[in-house]
Amino acid sequence: MTYFLFAVGIFLLIFGANWLVDGASSLAKRFNVSDLTIGLTIVALGTSAPEMIVNLTAGIQGSTDMAIGNAIGSNIFNVMVILGLSAVLNPIDVKHNTIWKEIPLCLLAAVVAWLVANDTLFNGEAVSVISRSEGLLMLCFFGIFMYYITDVARSDTDSGKPIAVLPLYQSIVYILLGIGGLMVGGRWIVEGGIAMARAFQVSEAVIGLTIISAGTSLPELATSAVAAYKKNSDIAIGNVVGSNIMNIFLILGTSAVVTPLPFNPAMNTELLINIGISIAMFAFLFIGKGRRIDRWEGGMLLIIYIAYISLLIYQQ
Repeated sequence: MTYFLFAVGIFLLIFGANWLVDGASSLAKRFNVSDLTIGLTIVALGTSAPEMIVNLTAGIQGSTDMAIGNAIGSNIFNVMVILGLSAVLNPIDVKHNTIWKEIPLCLLAAVVAWLVANDTLFNGEAVSVISRSEGLLMLCFFGIFMYYITDVARSDTDSGKPIAVLPLYQSIVYILLGIGGLMVGGRWIVEGGIAMARAFQVSEAVIGLTIISAGTSLPELATSAVAAYKKNSDIAIGNVVGSNIMNIFLILGTSAVVTPLPFNPAMNTELLINIGISIAMFAFLFIGKGRRIDRWEGGMLLIIYIAYISLLIYQQ
């Protein structure tokens, strides 16, 4: 039953986020909020809601390894699996802004996560903790990122998908269903993850790095894969890079502000992998034809991910 509820929890997280976004977007449109503002706030935050809810629930319940593992594991999954699969479907052409601004911001987020998590290494502390003040610092970086994408969006002539205006009662029902789905789904996922860790005698961090991070990243997987299939490279890579930045600065930052997160030094391997894949994304754009992630590079990312997960499970 616990495993069944875990699977249902993932379903509730994904659909709950969609319901919340649809309902809140419609309600905001009814009050004459612009499509741009809705896209940058409600839609952007809604797509990160699954990771956010799982992290907050895990942190409050004391499963901090799972919370950190989910955030870092989602980033690893985003690049190696989602970007890798997208590139295999169709080579991804990357714009100048993404190369020189967004991917470096993604790398900055990975480095910041490593720095704030390693108090014993850099400050000589007895125990490493991602503190509330460090969480606030990450939220400040998130504010800078939001300012940047607002500037980019204003200069973009493509207004994106139009926001549908639903009947008022339907908007409210969607919002309530979305919030309920996220809260219940997040609780079931965390409880199921803890139960799996005990049953299979693996750490909660491993469950967060693998099953939970993959489950909460399914919306991004669907979005990027469809975009790549339709040869819409901007969405395919922008979705991955934006999600990675938000996972660190917004989700990990908010989680640390709500509940300081003790850090297990054994997870430094994953933090360094997170930095490495951000560097690899940048390097791929200067190999071969340039400004493009080719099919063979996408295939390499997928193979490395399979090897990484296999080694992670074998070590446990």
